[in-house]
Amino acid sequence: MDQSNLCPRFQKGMDIISRRWNGLIIFQLLSGPQRFCAVQSALPISGRLLSERFKDLENEGIVDRQVYPEIPVRIEYSLTEKGRALEPIIREIQIWSQDWIEPVVKA
Repeated sequence: MDQSNLCPRFQKGMDIISRRWNGLIIFQLLSGPQRFCAVQSALPISGRLLSERFKDLENEGIVDRQVYPEIPVRIEYSLTEKGRALEPIIREIQIWSQDWIEPVVKA
């Protein structure tokens, strides 16, 4: 497809969702606010890369980082309204993959 025919907003949206790990991070946060370690333990991702992705998603207005002034400091990540608006899309991808993607058989 000719680049000039692409909708820039659609392309930007696809870039955000399809960036490695972003879709899975958003999926993980659909269940509610979570601490960094909970998201990291749910996904096979390094702490450094998860931190980068959280920063990217925060900059896009999809994820909110809440710092609680406790000792030790507690930080939780949650979806913003913009992030929660992705839920129907993520859920449809989940349904589509259950219907059409064969399970990965581990050896």
